Amino acid sequence: MDFDEYSLFAGHFLENDTYITKRPRGKTDWLLTFTLDGEGYFNMQGDVRKCHAGDFNLLRPGTPQHYGTSKGTTWQFVWVHFPDSFIETNLLPNQQLLHLSIESDSLRDRIYRAFTRILEDSRERGEYWFELCSSSVRELLLIIAQKSSRKIDARIEEVQYLLSKQMRQPIRIDELAVAVGLSPSRLSHLFKESTGLSIIDTLNQMRIQQAVLLLQHTDRSASEVCYDVGFQNYNHFTNQFRKWYGVNPSVFKKENR
Repeated sequence: MDFDEYSLFAGHFLENDTYITKRPRGKTDWLLTFTLDGEGYFNMQGDVRKCHAGDFNLLRPGTPQHYGTSKGTTWQFVWVHFPDSFIETNLLPNQQLLHLSIESDSLRDRIYRAFTRILEDSRERGEYWFELCSSSVRELLLIIAQKSSRKIDARIEEVQYLLSKQMRQPIRIDELAVAVGLSPSRLSHLFKESTGLSIIDTLNQMRIQQAVLLLQHTDRSASEVCYDVGFQNYNHFTNQFRKWYGVNPSVFKKENR
C-alpha cells in the first residue's frame, strides 16, 4: 500500500483551559476526537458545540477548525487524524462537524480500546502499523455510522451487548435491569418497544443464528451445537430452531452441508 507515513497520527491529551487550536482553512485530512473526561468545545463559526465524556466529534477535510478546552475546566480526549481515503466515510451524514454522544458504557469501552490500539500501533511503527491503525479507524467509523442511522436507547443497547457477551450463560432479567438502572417490568417493556422482540426472544435468536453458522461450517452434531450456543435442553433448542428456520437442526445440517 502506498501512503504518506505522516497521513495517520493520533494522540491522548489532557489540557487545561489555555488550550486552543485554530486552523481557519482546516486540513486536508479527517479529525476524529473522543472525549474521556472534562469539557471541550468546537466553535463552528459562532455555533459552539460542547464536548463531554463519551462524545465523538468528526471534522471533514477542509472544515475550518477552532476547538479547545472550555473555560474553568480541563479536557481529556483521544484523537486521530486520518487520510481522506477511507470508503467508510461515505456511510456518514454529510456534515462538516458530526457530533455524536455515546451513552453505553460497554460501547465507550470498545471505542477507547480502538483508540488505544491506534496509539500503540502508530507509536510502535511495526511492519504493518498503518494497516493495523486503519483497521481500528474503520471500526470507529462503522460505529459512528451505525449510531447515526440507528437511534436506540443506550440502556437497550447495553442490554443487547450483555446478551451477546453472556449468550452461553443463563440470563436473568432482574440482573439485566439492575445493570441498566431500570425495573424488570420497565426494561422488558422498553426493550420490546425498541426492538420488536422480547429479551428472551432476542437471546434465543442470537443463539440460533450462531447455531446456524456452526451447523453449516463445522462437523459438530446438532446436540453438540445445542450446548455450544447456550441451550441446556435439546428439545428446547429444537423447538427454537424450528421457530426461526422452519425445520429441526439435524435436517437443516443435512440440507446445508
